[in-house]
Amino acid sequence: MNKFILLTLLCLSSYALFSQQGKDFAITGKVVDKAAGVPLEYATITVKDKNSAQDVEGGITDMSGNFRIEVPAGTYTLKIEYISFQPLNIERTISSDLNLGTIQLEFAASDLEEVTVVAETTTVDVRLDKKIYNIGKDLTTAGGTVSDALNNVPSVSVDVEGGISLRGNENVRILINGKPSALAGFGSTDVLGQLPADAIERVEVITSPSARYDAEGTAGILNIILRKEKTLGFNGSFQLSGGHPDNASVSSNLNYRTQKFNIFNTLGYRYRESPGNAFFDTRYFEAREDAFLDNVPYDRNVEDRKYDRINRGFNGNLGLEYYLNDQSSVTGSVFYRTGNDDDLTTNQNDYFLGNDPRVGTIRRELQNEDDESYQFALNYVNRFNDEGHELTADVQYDVDREDQRTFINEPVRYNNSSEADIALPREETNTTEKQREYLFQADYVLPIGDDSQFEAGYRGNLENEVTDYELRQEDSNGNLVINENQTNIFDYTQNVHALYTQYGSKFFGMLNVLVGLRMENTTIKGNITSLLSEQELQEEFSFPIDTDFNNNYLGLFPTVNLILEFGEEENLSFGYNRRINRPNGWFVNPFPSRDSRNNVFQGNPNLEPAFSNAFDVGYLKRWGKEITFTSSVYYQRERDAFQRVQEDVTITGPGGNPTQVIRSIPINLATNDRFGAEAGVLYNPAKWLRLNGSVNFFQFKLDGDFNGQDYSQKNTSWFGRFSSKVTLPGAIDWQTNMFYRGASQEIQGRQDGILSIDLALSKELFDGSTTISANVSDLLNSRKRQSFTSTEFFEQDSQFQWRQRQINVSLIYRFNQQREERKRGRGDSEYGDEEGDFQG
Repeated sequence: MNKFILLTLLCLSSYALFSQQGKDFAITGKVVDKAAGVPLEYATITVKDKNSAQDVEGGITDMSGNFRIEVPAGTYTLKIEYISFQPLNIERTISSDLNLGTIQLEFAASDLEEVTVVAETTTVDVRLDKKIYNIGKDLTTAGGTVSDALNNVPSVSVDVEGGISLRGNENVRILINGKPSALAGFGSTDVLGQLPADAIERVEVITSPSARYDAEGTAGILNIILRKEKTLGFNGSFQLSGGHPDNASVSSNLNYRTQKFNIFNTLGYRYRESPGNAFFDTRYFEAREDAFLDNVPYDRNVEDRKYDRINRGFNGNLGLEYYLNDQSSVTGSVFYRTGNDDDLTTNQNDYFLGNDPRVGTIRRELQNEDDESYQFALNYVNRFNDEGHELTADVQYDVDREDQRTFINEPVRYNNSSEADIALPREETNTTEKQREYLFQADYVLPIGDDSQFEAGYRGNLENEVTDYELRQEDSNGNLVINENQTNIFDYTQNVHALYTQYGSKFFGMLNVLVGLRMENTTIKGNITSLLSEQELQEEFSFPIDTDFNNNYLGLFPTVNLILEFGEEENLSFGYNRRINRPNGWFVNPFPSRDSRNNVFQGNPNLEPAFSNAFDVGYLKRWGKEITFTSSVYYQRERDAFQRVQEDVTITGPGGNPTQVIRSIPINLATNDRFGAEAGVLYNPAKWLRLNGSVNFFQFKLDGDFNGQDYSQKNTSWFGRFSSKVTLPGAIDWQTNMFYRGASQEIQGRQDGILSIDLALSKELFDGSTTISANVSDLLNSRKRQSFTSTEFFEQDSQFQWRQRQINVSLIYRFNQQREERKRGRGDSEYGDEEGDFQG
């Protein structure tokens, strides 16, 4: 009996052993940065047989740091490696599936001087709700600004005035490190033309924002992530640049990091001269008379403008991150910026009646502007574990003040009319703008199992802007007196409180789903203090004026984002989101700005917010490390869309005399349907050659009318860019960037195409610690906007060039740091910038 039992056990053991022969068992795990707690993508796992020391299997981690390797039963040594980290060896006997859990790698600080990770070109990562462009070593922006760098990011274009658009739509939300900031000028893009391009680590193009992001911006969001060194010890860089037209800048990036704290500091000073020009030829269908010209009749006005701008600016950032323990940290930072600008605009005017020149003047406008900004920020991060369970909290306070003084005089060059001598009055304007913003934010992330994640959070933005504007004009006695019709104080407040929640999960090992809902309550208040009564204001501006308005509205903004993975190198994505476009203070201030005496911009306090629904389908395919192809098609319907229209109106001039001007005013123009498609290719056929190209076609269809005039139209346009980088003998890099924006039809005319070409050369010196480069921006001096406008009152040809061709030479010196930051995964934000990225 005992023999029978023994024989049975031997048979069962043999069967079990035989049944496992040829069967592979899965080894799974997740690799993270021990210091930062973030996943390490492309970490290498090598499996060796312990007895023979032969490689058996291997693999790499995905974007979430996860890996899966299948091996037969046996005893193995696993080696986990990631560049600039200490490798880790793990020995295990495998007889069933094994989950190693979270594997933490430590920074190899002692080897940093021997490691050089070079990201020579911009690379792209596709996440559920955004595309991340890691800004590589773009030679054409060396010595340039953040605006210059953005103009080389696919889907993004920067116009001749520095205006930023996404897929041809200018209503894009600009964030710095995931939050609205004084660094971005409270939504304006002017400041981005003063910050150095070298400060950018990456740009997140968020065309289908998830619920964690502001619902503001119907085009989407550009999230600019600033660089901060993560290397232990004292390290940094210095940059010096200069060029023609006269410009010079110097900046430093210093960092000192220990195991317990990290101190970071950025300083920069910039001097820049930016000459530009413009030309306007306006032909009126009926002769008109101007009180400024002593009622001399004319039917044509030709303006030839020259801009001479001098911009001086200083910016500094100082921060301290303190690590409370391995899981939590507190970061405090202070940002300061000051600017001093002197702009001289010379506008030569010629007035004709028929073909006869009647009057010629030369208008000189000298504008001095002082600008000062502060930002105080406090961030707390608590990572409860290494699986992504975390809580972040932010408090931020921003303040900005601009003082602008303008002096205008317009002597008469000739007078061929029979009327009395014409003497145009002098003008002076004084404008003070004060902006304050408070930000309160909390975000909570809870992983559920291996493939799901729950998020919730709150954000409060409290903004106030006060514009104090005074216009003085010369009277008949030669005295400067206040123009009571234009002088005013406009107090504008916008408060937005938002709650959001979203849930993400991965199904069938290949489908990532992220759904969310955001609720925003908006309060917009405006108060106008004027020397005129409300009735007089309505008569002056030709539309109803509420001098003390208070609007409150609540909105729900659902989002859906999907990614279907066909493998590590291919995926298909889908996104849906509802967005809002709120009128800012500039768009609702009814008092006109005076770009010239004949052309003014006037806000509309009756503007309502615009809402949109957007759909986006994208496809990405990689062929090894050589080729990356991205593409998408998109559709958006926006209701009550903002559009500027031009009208011929009468305003009050000096002494109460009426004068006719062309007024540009924003209105809610019913419906705007946008269709588009884009595609991009990154191609690295050889170590010495890198190519990058993208193209974006878009069409919008407007349907609406204003003041009895139909502004409905359909417009198709496109823009494309191409970049090549060649390594020449002697290790000299040569880069060429080309950008072309196609012609387009506007609601009252058309705009011609624009071509721009940039060239650059660069050379590394002293083992890569020093880089010297030279670049030419707008090689052909062709970046000019040429347009034609036609209304029922006039037609106009115009040409505008914001900045002429520029040549720069730049020198960068680095010490104790890598030439380019390694690529990091989710949560790589010591500013708390990414607000969590779900990857199933």
